[in-house]
Amino acid sequence: MQTIQIKDKTFTVSLKEADILKQVKRVAAEINRDYAGESPVFLAVLNGSFIFAADLMREVTLPSEITFVKLASYAGVSSTGAVKDLIGLNVDLKGRSVIIIEDIIDSGLTMVHLLDLFKQYEPKSVDICALLVKPDNLKVSLDIRYTCLEIPNDFIVGYGLDYDGFGRNTRDIYTVVE
Repeated sequence: MQTIQIKDKTFTVSLKEADILKQVKRVAAEINRDYAGESPVFLAVLNGSFIFAADLMREVTLPSEITFVKLASYAGVSSTGAVKDLIGLNVDLKGRSVIIIEDIIDSGLTMVHLLDLFKQYEPKSVDICALLVKPDNLKVSLDIRYTCLEIPNDFIVGYGLDYDGFGRNTRDIYTVVE
């Protein structure tokens, strides 16, 4: 099995790029079907979702916009539990259908913060589109309308996800080897 070294940790392949892209195409088709006749705003959460967002948007055939927000709740390999807003929203969401693009939903705390934040912008609707969800680690109840893959509660890197800033540029997703 292929392994990579990032800083002080070893990771092994857990999800191949071809399998990831197959699920991204499936979710894009669902969005195209569900939002037919609309022009949603996609809101990608940086930094981790940038590769997923690019691949997803190439499969979305709807007239749409994409914008970015940057929030942080990770330090090293674990969640700090505290969410920090780093880059704000720069598009009017009032009366618009919004689809949040997130790389991974782990505890769900970041998403709850983001959903609370959006209430003040009065969107028509807000749906969540996640590349990865760790259902066994969710600390809050979330309605995640679009999920590419559910994974166990392991620390992963690749396809946009990082370990202290490194590993985002791999095509596959890797799981830490303990």
